[in-house]
Amino acid sequence: MLPAMSAPLPADASPPNFDPAAAYPEVDAVRRALRGGDWPAVQQIFAGQGSDGRDVLTRAAGEVREAEGFLRSMAQRDPTDTLAGTLWASWLVEAGWKIRTGYRAQHVSREQFAAFHDHLRRAEQVLIDVTAREPGTAEAWTLRMMTARGLELGQAEARRRYDQLSRHVPHHLPAQAQLLQQLCPKWSGTFEKMHSFARDCMLAAPEGAPNAMLVAQGHLEHWLDLPAGDDERYLRDPPVWQEIQEAAQRSVRHPAFRRVPGWVWAENTFAVAFSLAGDHTSAAASFAAIGHLASEFPWAYLDDPAAAFTRYRDKALAKGTAK
Repeated sequence: MLPAMSAPLPADASPPNFDPAAAYPEVDAVRRALRGGDWPAVQQIFAGQGSDGRDVLTRAAGEVREAEGFLRSMAQRDPTDTLAGTLWASWLVEAGWKIRTGYRAQHVSREQFAAFHDHLRRAEQVLIDVTAREPGTAEAWTLRMMTARGLELGQAEARRRYDQLSRHVPHHLPAQAQLLQQLCPKWSGTFEKMHSFARDCMLAAPEGAPNAMLVAQGHLEHWLDLPAGDDERYLRDPPVWQEIQEAAQRSVRHPAFRRVPGWVWAENTFAVAFSLAGDHTSAAASFAAIGHLASEFPWAYLDDPAAAFTRYRDKALAKGTAK
């Protein structure tokens, strides 16, 4: 259990900022370079990043709607350019998932599915070439985890892709998070497999790495699938609460934890899990660490993410801070 705070935590009353550029300025730099059609600048920004940083920037690049023509032309100009192919595929994947939306399948139209699958198939063709040429390109494999799920290629194929990646880049959190989604019942998996995978990732990663947040993420996925009333009791069940605490102690509360790409996502995941579990003291520690830096997930699982962030932050800092 986390120790009680000996002094009030500093409160940050700023509205939550869900833009990843607030924590990672390179995101804005990539956006500007893409909008300006400056490919050498894009290359330079990516050249200075590790695998997790490249993943953040790849996803951000895929969300620059007005970069469609530029990224397509760069990928077509040199089909052997790994970065150009990966970013063009990211654009296709992000556009495809936006068409599909985050609703369950029964609420997605036939036309939406057709356009969604078309985008993913086009991205898949590019990514197959990228990963064949450069099998250690973690961000490309992470995108292939997303296409595998969207194209319903099955659990075995998703696991094969993850195993291929992990041979080159062990403990790659973005890919692990994608496989965790694949293992959820909503994607034909089981909670048993999902929780087991999350725990395996936590134990295999170095202490202080953010990967243990997958344990908390898994419990939030389980919470999301339960009816009202049962969901709250689930997160407050002592064995579940203890697993989330253990995960926090091995990651965001460990002395070796560093603010590397992924730290905001990890702290927000614990902030949500502890808040929903009614553990205000633990939630306060996460909110104090993140200030106003929010991540889209898992706050997107709540009806009004910004309002929920503010409400739970205020409650945690009021009730979870020692006087």
